[in-house]
Amino acid sequence: MANIVAIVGRPNVGKSTLFNRLIEQRKAIMDDVSGVTRDRHYGVGQWNGRSFTVIDTGGYVHGSEDVFEASIREQVKLAMEEATIILFMVDARAGMTPLDKDFATILHKSSKPVYVVVNKVDSSQQVNDSAEFYELGFEDVFPLSSQSGAGTGEVLDKVIENLEEDEDKTVEKLPRLAILGRPNVGKSSFLNALLGKERTIVTDIAGTTRDSIDTPYNAFGYNFILTDTAGIRRKSKISEDIEFYSILRSIKSLEDSDVCIILLDATRGLEMQDINIINLAIRRGKGVVLMVNKWDLIEKDHKTAKIFEDEVKARLAPTDYIPMIFTSVINKQRIFQTIEKAAQVYSNKKKQIPTSELNDKILPEIEKYPPPALKGKYIKIKYLTQTKSQIPTFLLFCNSPQYIKEPYVRYLENKFREHFDFEGVPVNIFFRKK
Repeated sequence: MANIVAIVGRPNVGKSTLFNRLIEQRKAIMDDVSGVTRDRHYGVGQWNGRSFTVIDTGGYVHGSEDVFEASIREQVKLAMEEATIILFMVDARAGMTPLDKDFATILHKSSKPVYVVVNKVDSSQQVNDSAEFYELGFEDVFPLSSQSGAGTGEVLDKVIENLEEDEDKTVEKLPRLAILGRPNVGKSSFLNALLGKERTIVTDIAGTTRDSIDTPYNAFGYNFILTDTAGIRRKSKISEDIEFYSILRSIKSLEDSDVCIILLDATRGLEMQDINIINLAIRRGKGVVLMVNKWDLIEKDHKTAKIFEDEVKARLAPTDYIPMIFTSVINKQRIFQTIEKAAQVYSNKKKQIPTSELNDKILPEIEKYPPPALKGKYIKIKYLTQTKSQIPTFLLFCNSPQYIKEPYVRYLENKFREHFDFEGVPVNIFFRKK
């Protein structure tokens, strides 16, 4: 069983700051506005050679009518259910509040170890004052400053004492699939439909997902890390500082991923921002699957999908190797086919072709259609091989590589794809002088 440490507490006590310190990177968004962290947020922490998963949660508010606050309460409860250990964070500067006491009542019903973490302790007087939090009824109270890191070592020592047997450390090496797209295209609904539970908050308000959320996915023979991301929109549309940071997180998730599942809204077609996301994924050497969501809202006949696909490929030209799945998340239509296709694209991305097979298949294609002569120079390609790289990359050895032009490179790429099926992944071709 994985060791999971959940950080919980009322809003704006510094949970995300502690989360970032425990995982040693600025992953969660921090802002003075309460309620910035809406979904559960995962990361990996390490201490004294032991690793554990850390969950940052939204601030728990009891009795609020706000649509997001109700969802946050549910997310906090889910995090507490998942956790091995709970860090209950309170604020030394604010002192004990009625909401802290309400939260403590809920936590006393949990069978999990609960450690009270008194944050924002910056002086010896505040260390003494933090003793008031023993009144919450928990045995362990740790004063610390998540901002400076003072006192976190004592908490981590206690956490390590109570961890279960080491989790499977291969989890970090699992293939990573990022779910990307413009706001309100159905990314979180897609993830929840795959998992069969409310893993992320879903509303019809664009921008609900602010952070990028990592979730292990193990079903139907597949084992991935799925990342739900905030919607990426044009800079001119960004009105909040928080949303700006969300977009940075989405781009970071794209860069960390192996395959990007990019959702399109069938009712809106391929928009310029979709093209920007797709091109960014290609430039970063990612596998790509296009998932056309809300297909149930389209009036269609037997030609509609083909017309849509042709229009998208025409606008993405010369990038015509990206698979497209037409889905309805709300009806759970073809969502698992999307995962199957993403798995195939990941396999294509990692594919290594034996040198003998490469030469047997590609050299005859070169003989049929050799590179055009330039300035009286005839180009002879004699040998090719695949190199170890993030994406399929091939070296072709010839007498005059400088005279080979882009149209011929595209011809060769098409032949590589025809013979070896690199659907969904970019292919690099380089020429070297023999």
